[in-house]
Amino acid sequence: MFVKSSQGGHSAQVKIRLLVGSVDLEVSQLGPDFLLVDTPCDMPPGEASILMRVDQSERCWTVFLPQGISSTSQRVAIGVAA
Repeated sequence: MFVKSSQGGHSAQVKIRLLVGSVDLEVSQLGPDFLLVDTPCDMPPGEASILMRVDQSERCWTVFLPQGISSTSQRVAIGVAA
């Protein structure tokens, strides 16, 4: 007996970027109050934008970096922008 499956699979293409002024950093993980950047650099506290693209859909929102970014750590704290 041959059973044909009608279930198909789809892997979404997800890209997340952190935009701080003219600096564009690739994000490898996004949590509720932090993110991990691939290539950390020194940046002071301030506002930034997160740009998330899933397949052809894109969303952008503003966050606050209360501790800025340190070149010695991939982890960046994020909070709600005022």
